Amino acid sequence: MTSLQKYADLSADDLYAAIWQAKRVLGGKLTILVHHYQRDEVIQFADYRGDSLDLSRRAAQAECAQYIVFCGVYFMAETAAILCKPEQVVVQPAIEAGCPMASMANAADAAHAWAVLSAMWGDDLVPMTYQNSTAEVKAFVGQHSGAVCTSSNARKLFEWAFSKGNHLLFLPDEHLGTNTALAMGIPREQIGIWNPANPPDAGSLTQCRVVVWRGYCHVHTKFTVEDVAAARANYPGCRIVVHPEVPHEVLALADASGSTAQIIQYVQDAPPGARIIIGTEWHLVNRLRQEYPDKTILPLFRSTCMNMAMTTPKHLLYVLESILEGHPRNVVVVNAEIAGWARLALQRMLEAS
Repeated sequence: MTSLQKYADLSADDLYAAIWQAKRVLGGKLTILVHHYQRDEVIQFADYRGDSLDLSRRAAQAECAQYIVFCGVYFMAETAAILCKPEQVVVQPAIEAGCPMASMANAADAAHAWAVLSAMWGDDLVPMTYQNSTAEVKAFVGQHSGAVCTSSNARKLFEWAFSKGNHLLFLPDEHLGTNTALAMGIPREQIGIWNPANPPDAGSLTQCRVVVWRGYCHVHTKFTVEDVAAARANYPGCRIVVHPEVPHEVLALADASGSTAQIIQYVQDAPPGARIIIGTEWHLVNRLRQEYPDKTILPLFRSTCMNMAMTTPKHLLYVLESILEGHPRNVVVVNAEIAGWARLALQRMLEAS
């Protein structure tokens, strides 16, 4: 019998009741953090739900909890493990849930890019990585006086970086990096792309202020200019808001862009009767549709993160029962040296935010 098969005969109601009971027994020893992209069946058990920035803060602030259960993808649970106290235990219910974007950059490739660019710009180069990256990449950035950012605070952190130097290497999301730089007035010709599979000649980047990594979120790059045109045609007067991980040509046609938290705020602030088309992960869009029935809320395209969707109530019950038994499963552990440097990069983000 596999780990989850023992729950095969449980009804949804019995499964939910068992999770609520485990939460009651564990009480203040437990904090469950849940990302907005998770299934509704999992969201209901959240002590806190949020985007990457908010959950990073919550992980750092959950000082009384002995166990932090993180329903999200692996880089998020890693971040919680980095920010928590050594005696706290971080658990990820679906330990196999990773992030394809985070896998598009590794520390070795980052070191190569850094060596090439540093040969041109020396100490005038600052590294930065998106939260959607591995602990090793965060550590590399921290070790080289850089910081982490999220889509909520990317511009603030770009400004922070430019207060330290005139050139920026940004990993691993080409689109968030490009959209942020363009929004700051940096000309397109001063934004270069580093393709780790086929690194460019250094000479082709001499005029650049920002070099972005060739990485992307498969959820957000599915949105197209044709989707925007169709939304305008089918819903006259609609407002279109997108996540800044979308390609720039899509963002340029939208009415607004913002992080997950900012998109939620946009919906909250819209008047009754508003038509809002949202370009981000479908589970969040569908939840907003249910929570704001006085507004018409639709996805720009139904794009789902299958990695986020891996976590189910069965996974959650599985790890909660293991905690109750005194042998937590799916514990996320980060090497102490890597955690130290990564923590420094994360702390710079939290301070700048």
